[in-house]
Amino acid sequence: MKNLFSLIALLSISLVSAQQKKQVRAATVGFLNVENLWDTVRSADYIDGTKDKSNPAFHRSIPLDSIKYLEVTEKDYKGVWNDESLAGKKVVRMQGGSEEFTPKSGKNYTYKIYKQKLENEAKVISEMGRAYTGTAPVVVGLIEVENRQVVEDLVKEPALAKYDYGVVHYNSYDYRGIDVAFIYQKRRFTPSKSWKKEVKVFGDNGNREYTRDILVLTGFLDNEKVAFFLNHWPSRRGGEAASLPKRNAAAAILKKEMDSVKSLDPSIKLIAMGDFNDDPISPSLKNYLKAVGNPKDLNEENHYLNLMYPLYKKGVASLAYQDAPNLFDQIIVSSNLYSPNNELRKDYSVFKAEVFAPAYLVNKEGNYKGYPFRSWNGDQFTGGYSDHFPAFVVLQKEP
Repeated sequence: MKNLFSLIALLSISLVSAQQKKQVRAATVGFLNVENLWDTVRSADYIDGTKDKSNPAFHRSIPLDSIKYLEVTEKDYKGVWNDESLAGKKVVRMQGGSEEFTPKSGKNYTYKIYKQKLENEAKVISEMGRAYTGTAPVVVGLIEVENRQVVEDLVKEPALAKYDYGVVHYNSYDYRGIDVAFIYQKRRFTPSKSWKKEVKVFGDNGNREYTRDILVLTGFLDNEKVAFFLNHWPSRRGGEAASLPKRNAAAAILKKEMDSVKSLDPSIKLIAMGDFNDDPISPSLKNYLKAVGNPKDLNEENHYLNLMYPLYKKGVASLAYQDAPNLFDQIIVSSNLYSPNNELRKDYSVFKAEVFAPAYLVNKEGNYKGYPFRSWNGDQFTGGYSDHFPAFVVLQKEP
């Protein structure tokens, strides 16, 4: 396990070097599990079901001391949490993980630690794909953010501020209170539409279990139509086999969303990314999403290519789950982004996909040598970054 991630390495010849030989337009798209990016204030979900659902006031994260100023129709709502059931209601729900990340908690989660977390994550984001493009990513998915405010704080960090990132975020019904979000460089990506898709899964007792939504963002990347799908599928809590049906359900929902977007515009390019809590060969990705690992298997039925499959076959991992290597962090693209032999085209196609693991993201000693340098060891802040390595894809085209 000490050399678990030693296989991860950069190409000796970068896209930057290639640009010296011939002109190339490049863009990095990637994502990062920021490992519990919370602010320091205890919060709750406030759902105003009397509002139009397109209004951000419909569901937002609020500090606890704000509750007394809000109208609440049901203070102890025990019903189902979804948009349909909450229509016409004004309710509050405590966030399961919020209390853990405060100055009064066992973590002693102070503003100083919060600022260090922001600085750390900003550094990682700013360097993803830089070896190939010479700049920061154009679009980045963020996993495990508490609310929109922490994302707004993140993009204001000095390492990111100069890129003028916009933010796309929706609150989810996740039981802990964590969400996913996108940031994008405004000068290169123009959003056209975004929405969240609930992932409805159920436990053995038949009760609804609340997890993260799938976040969909469509728009124009350097004037090309692209759709992004950000995922944080249900965990393996309770065991891989027992929890697999939940990830199969998430895969079916993702496929339906991707197929729907593509049916409306067959020319649009699709990129799904995130922490799938499954490997490229797992049934959820192979049988439900129907993401193939070999371009030769792309056909009318299977038109999504898992860019991480070749890395998985080489033994590359993005985390260690229960002391076993896994490649849960993956990027999947539609077939129109594949170009045989990385042939340069007039439109964007895939140049390279990679798990990003520079030396500072890797533990250098102890029982977890070679693992991702995570932020927390129990309640102790380590000064690290994440319990996952991020992943990215570099796209290329003629200018």
